[in-house]
Amino acid sequence: MKTLRETNVGETVKVVRLHGEGAVKRRIMDMGITRGTEVFVRKLAPLGDPIEVNVRGYELSLRKADAEMIEVE
Repeated sequence: MKTLRETNVGETVKVVRLHGEGAVKRRIMDMGITRGTEVFVRKLAPLGDPIEVNVRGYELSLRKADAEMIEVE
């Protein structure tokens, strides 16, 4: 499957699954990224980290390491 890190700028994807354990997974869920949520990739920083996304009506910046834990379709 594809991860949020592999998603192109301008694409809207749906979260299928969250990988990771414990506090990391909880932090991602607390930011509003849960199964079934639609995420729009707004832009990518010049060096590729962080990734700016639009989720649940607000803008959020994610590190590449965190984006890699989010499986999307």
